[in-house]
Amino acid sequence: MAVMVGKGAMTNSIEELAGTDLLLVAGSNTTEAHPVISLRMKRAVRNGAKLIVVDPRKTELTRWATRYLQINIGTDIPLFNAIAHVMIKEGLYDREYVAKRTEGFEELTRHLEFYTPEYASQICGITVQDIVDTAREYAAASGKAAICYTLGITEHSCGSHNVQSIANLGMLGGNFGKENAGVNPLRGQNNVQGASDSGALPTDLPGYQKIERPGVREKFEKVWKTDLPKRRGITKITAMDQMLRGRVRGVYIMGENTVVSDPNTNHAQAALEATDFIVVQDIFMTDTAKLADVILPAGSFAESEGTFANSERRVQRVRAAIKPVGEARTDVDILLDIMQRFGVNQNLKNARDVWDEMRSLAPIFTGISYERLEREGGIQWPCPDETHPGTQYLHKDEMDSGMPGYFAPVDHIPPAEQTDSEYPLILTTGRRRSTYHTGTQTGRASGFDLLVPSELAEINPYDAEQLELRDGELIIVSSRRGSVKVPVKITDRSPHGTVFMSFAFPELTQTNRLTSDAFDFITETPEFKACAVRVNKINTPK
Repeated sequence: MAVMVGKGAMTNSIEELAGTDLLLVAGSNTTEAHPVISLRMKRAVRNGAKLIVVDPRKTELTRWATRYLQINIGTDIPLFNAIAHVMIKEGLYDREYVAKRTEGFEELTRHLEFYTPEYASQICGITVQDIVDTAREYAAASGKAAICYTLGITEHSCGSHNVQSIANLGMLGGNFGKENAGVNPLRGQNNVQGASDSGALPTDLPGYQKIERPGVREKFEKVWKTDLPKRRGITKITAMDQMLRGRVRGVYIMGENTVVSDPNTNHAQAALEATDFIVVQDIFMTDTAKLADVILPAGSFAESEGTFANSERRVQRVRAAIKPVGEARTDVDILLDIMQRFGVNQNLKNARDVWDEMRSLAPIFTGISYERLEREGGIQWPCPDETHPGTQYLHKDEMDSGMPGYFAPVDHIPPAEQTDSEYPLILTTGRRRSTYHTGTQTGRASGFDLLVPSELAEINPYDAEQLELRDGELIIVSSRRGSVKVPVKITDRSPHGTVFMSFAFPELTQTNRLTSDAFDFITETPEFKACAVRVNKINTPK
């Protein structure tokens, strides 16, 4: 069994969350970042389910929690390892599932001997009893317990191992291939699932087909009538470094405000400025677009035809409500025209043609036709043929065929940048409900100013007292990479020793001037969730 949590696909469906016996939500501010999904979680609680929230920040979701584990930042692995340790020691794991459906259990058992609740509690900053009780409650819901997580798990230098420790728990509980269960990464942006599905990854062609796998490259070469690289591409993190070295001389950026969204803004801007040629395709004049040699004005979702895929793998039709405004054109039209200018002979005229080609090459989409989407609404992949109803939850058929899931022991890796006497606080970043990502869209809506008029540095009352800060006063937050001025908000939502900020107000507060260059050693996802900072008062004349 290839557990698909690493790709970011929910193993189960959103509606299933309402029918679970237990929800374990880790590193997800669900009510603010995924408000629709949070409604299903609240419904589950009303139906009698237990809700366990794991997060350093006291998010809004904790108000509905049966148990809240306020762990120290970057200590997810020891927590999940200790929960697994208790399940194994007390014989609470799903023995039949583990015996028939998994491999590597003995190795995992030996590895977890060290991760006792007593050891993990010292690292995580929570009680031994909380760890033991969580293990017992998760195990008691075996086969009907769902884990949900988001960027609070993945945006660490050990994010891949964080996910693997969660997958280990899912298998121990026998929660894959079953309804109302699974491991469910909640995707952070509209159609980010669809972008991954379509091959916008350095490792994969459409439908998660690895470019190095025998026969895959040749299949696409035959249809596309061109040679493809024999090796996987590079990630954006690597590309940015190679821009600075002069090895990448041109960059094409679509729908991303790289200067604002990348960690260490100074590094990102320097990398782009080192290139010879920049193309930006976007719906607004972003900070990144201002650096471009060519700007291609793109249509918004309301001006586009095509398909989106959401967190639960559901492909849905999108229809244009209006024609593109001014000089804007849809992304599909722009890209097809560029292909034509490059002399690429192809028979693709519109988004439907592109989708039909993709489903002819990617078996997980083959059965999802435009006709079915018009008639039936959204369909979840995998859908191998047009008689298939779509897949509500993953791994059921794989379970029946006896394909094993592999336990992967992982160890605690602390955040790459530690605090010290000069930078004694930890900055962690995230989102707020009324602002979105880099503020490219929400920053243009005047109504949002009434809700959150500026960025805020959320600081615990204890730290504020030590620093002699008043609520609302302007402060300077500094890291080893830069400084920003920002009003302070004193709140117990931030734990002692932590500062929380979003990055939705780049014109006033470029939060990512502070964040570090550290990244996950497998996926190269930046470590947005932990860097060392200090806070200084601004001395104003009396």
